[in-house]
Amino acid sequence: MQDFPLYFELGWQHILDWKGYDHILFVAALCGIYSLKDWRKVLILVTAFTVGHTVTLALSIFDRIGVPAAITEFLIPVTIILTALYNIINREQRSAYFSFKYIMALLFGLIHGMGFSNYLKSLLGTSNNIVAELLAFNLGLEAGQVAIVVTVLLLTYAIIHMLKVPRGKWSVILSTIIFGVAFYMAAERLTSFIHQ
Repeated sequence: MQDFPLYFELGWQHILDWKGYDHILFVAALCGIYSLKDWRKVLILVTAFTVGHTVTLALSIFDRIGVPAAITEFLIPVTIILTALYNIINREQRSAYFSFKYIMALLFGLIHGMGFSNYLKSLLGTSNNIVAELLAFNLGLEAGQVAIVVTVLLLTYAIIHMLKVPRGKWSVILSTIIFGVAFYMAAERLTSFIHQ
């Protein structure tokens, strides 16, 4: 457990790394239709995402699954596109759709976990304490995701209550921006994948 702080920090830094902004975009999209008062719902969604990527991270680390990195790197922006599109369609946040979004976050977490796995495998090498280090890394990721959620919810609060932008309209604006960035990212990665 002496390496726990190191792996926690690596997880924290990995999720908040601007070079890997696809994970930041996904978490922002995940909470894009919620406001500050919905923080419990958002926390459940982010935890579902964490559970999903923890499962595939563990399976990958222990060589139980293996998906080519190019496929995973393409699928990650696709998950962002679908989440942003869902937000645009469901901008009024009907409660009946919450359980569907929970399942969606869990399934998309599986894909993002495969994206994290190559990075984490290179860090672990031949470590004898993989389980503790995997736990520390995932807790760091979860803490980073919570930081993103707090930032997005505070921004949403400021825009809705200070700038008086209607909640549904802000959700569409935010989700459309995220959709556009993710669409470009997916197109770019698909081109790279095809030319391999």
